[in-house]
Parts: sequence; C-alpha cells; structure tokens
Amino acid sequence: MTHSPQTPHLTVVQHPLVQHKLTIMRDKSTPTPLFRQLLREISLLLAYEVTRELDMTTTQIETPLQMMQAPTLDGKKLALVSILRAGNGLLDGILELIPAARVGFVGLYRDPDTLKPVQYYCKLPDMLEARAAIVVDPMLATGNSSVAAIDLLKEKGAQNIRFLCLLAAPEGVARMQAAHPDVPIVTAALDSHLNDHGYIVPGLGDAGDRMYGTK
Repeated sequence: MTHSPQTPHLTVVQHPLVQHKLTIMRDKSTPTPLFRQLLREISLLLAYEVTRELDMTTTQIETPLQMMQAPTLDGKKLALVSILRAGNGLLDGILELIPAARVGFVGLYRDPDTLKPVQYYCKLPDMLEARAAIVVDPMLATGNSSVAAIDLLKEKGAQNIRFLCLLAAPEGVARMQAAHPDVPIVTAALDSHLNDHGYIVPGLGDAGDRMYGTK
C-alpha cells in the first residue's frame, strides 16, 4: 500500500493481485461476467486493507490444549453501506469476508440541470454511532455522490467512517478531503483526471454498465 504525502488519508493498495485484476477490468474487451467476477475478487483484497485498523479486544476460549485470551473484533458489528447501484459489486465481495456485517443502501442520482446528487433511497443500519461504517462505490469521480452519502451517515450518527473504491480521480479525492477530512479513502488506483463528462481517465468506463451489461 502507498500513502500520498499530500493526501495522507488516501491509501492506494498496490498489491500485485489487486493491480493485475484491475488491469483486466480496465480492458474494454473484458466481458460482463468476467468483469463482475473480478470486481468481487478485488473487493475481497481491498477489504483486507480497509478493515486493517478495526478495534480489537480479547475473549476467553478453550483450544484443544488449554484456555487462552484470544483476539476478536470489538464493538457492534460493522456497517457496510453501498452507494447504488454500482456499489453492490463491491458489497457482494466484502460480505463474503464479513458475512455478519449489517448492510445499508443509499440511492443517489445526478440532477441533469444542477449536476447535484439527489437522494431517492436510503436504508441504513441502526445504532450507526456505535458501528464502524464502510461506504463502498467503485468510482470516486467528482466525489459529489460520495460526499452526499457520507453526509447522510453522519446525520444518522455515524462517527467512524471509511470509504472504499476501485478507482479514484484527484478531483474526487480533493472534494472528499475538503468535505470529510476524517474519512480515510482506500482505493486500488489514483488515476489521472476527469474528462468533460465526469468520467475517470484512463479509468474503465461506467462501472455499473460494465457490471450489469447495460448502457
């Protein structure tokens, strides 16, 4: 992993398997079923990094040989929050790693006139103030949707929030840092820039379309 000195809250996971799978996902000839499979696999690898600093405690167990104080996760179960629809691709993989997590969904669309995110759905786990929350969305582009989603979580009491994405643009990272400097970002790549249509370059296109075979 790499931390940028300019943005210490940003972690770029440079594990060889992450980078290899991401390269295949970027290739425009990669078919939808393989893209979806790779997204699930890469989300497992990214989940290791985003959960690295979860709070721990100990519990007494009995091994076949003796009693011991063994490490275990502390506090309420994790909250995983998917930004619809593309966030579900990352969510599915992380749930394989953390099946006991509580799951929430935030639905946002971009108003074509104002370009601002508009909420159309929000269902979040209870007691967010007592849970670590991981917000997932494959693309951190302008950052507007991510900022809006985290605004909603904080309004519901969440205090310990992390953001997980597949790709990030410098514009989105800057927007997140300005709005939520307390929220660390974990990503597989920090790409060059956004184009005039708000797509990450070089990117991989529209993650939702490539995942679900829509245009």
